[in-house]
Amino acid sequence: MTRRLFGAGVGEAVLRADEYRLLRDLVSERLGIWFGPESRLSLERRLRERLTVRGLTSYSDYYHLLKFSPFAAEEWEEASEVLTTHETYFFREDYQLRAFKNELLPLVAERNRQRKRLHIWSAGCSTGEETYTIAMLVLESGLFDGWEVRIYGSDLSKKCIASARRGAYGPTSFRVTDEAAKRLWFRPVGEREGDPGTAVSHGVAPAVRALCHFAQMNLLDKERTYLVGRCDLIFCRNVMIYFDAPSRKRVIEMFHERLVPGGILLLGHAESLLNVSTAFELLHLRGDLVYRKPTTAGTGSEP
Repeated sequence: MTRRLFGAGVGEAVLRADEYRLLRDLVSERLGIWFGPESRLSLERRLRERLTVRGLTSYSDYYHLLKFSPFAAEEWEEASEVLTTHETYFFREDYQLRAFKNELLPLVAERNRQRKRLHIWSAGCSTGEETYTIAMLVLESGLFDGWEVRIYGSDLSKKCIASARRGAYGPTSFRVTDEAAKRLWFRPVGEREGDPGTAVSHGVAPAVRALCHFAQMNLLDKERTYLVGRCDLIFCRNVMIYFDAPSRKRVIEMFHERLVPGGILLLGHAESLLNVSTAFELLHLRGDLVYRKPTTAGTGSEP
């Protein structure tokens, strides 16, 4: 066992190179998250608290807990919290959301006019801001009155899903939300102590909440993704940038299966399917590029 003997973190365990390789590969296999050669200190820092909580003195002990312990499933829940990034806010990447509202929703409304069904999946929804934003834009469009509309939000983090279900948010979630949208779609919740009338947080309006459903989900768990059913559109933005190449391929194949023929996949601005998949066709919108499952694909069986 190696321990630091000076400076900040006196007596703390150090993540050795061999331990790093074992933990890195295990995390990649289980969660799809990839830590490169330069990320050893980052992984050490993120997992240090878990060693303390579990009363362990080395990262090797922690690896064996995750791999072999009867408490492994419980610990993976905690590890996923510290290994994932939860940065999000309402109306993020507004150029893509405009394309979604002004071009993609009319396209789907026309395509589904007989079935009158709209299913959208926000994969990797963090604390729910993206999922609720999608619901607001669907309502704003006015194209789906009387339809069956379901918007699913999923995330690896159980804590994030609990927060999404609460649907109450502080100021950082509204960094790009204009006041008109805030008044329309949110309700003040609570008051700041000593300052009556000043909202501490804002809750999502009931009409928006009614469209949204949340569940904890590992995107690599293909069987669990069947719970979502078939989708018309899938948002997976700024999630797969943290995945290794095999995991990205698995997730993209799963999305292809979950989409109806003609369904749309929206990725983050820094992501693409180049060198990942040729199963999708590129759809050029006025303000964005998205990916479409070809309409000639078989529909498969509804799980």
